[in-house]
Amino acid sequence: MARRCMLSGKGPMSGNNVSHAKNRTKRRFLPNLRTVRISLEDGTTRKIKISASELRTLKKNS
Repeated sequence: MARRCMLSGKGPMSGNNVSHAKNRTKRRFLPNLRTVRISLEDGTTRKIKISASELRTLKKNS
C-alpha cells in the first residue's frame, strides 16, 4: 500500500540524518497519514488515507 495522501497527493520525501559530527546518511520523511471514514453523496461510506494537515483543512472548511 502506497504511503500517499488520497486528496493532496503528499508522499514520502528524502533527506539526510545529520549527526553532531556532520556525517550525513540518507533517510525518508514519511507523511503523517490517518485513515478516516467519509460519507459519499450516494449515502455510502468509504475509508481513505488522508494527511493530518489535509484533515485539519477539511475540518476548518466544513
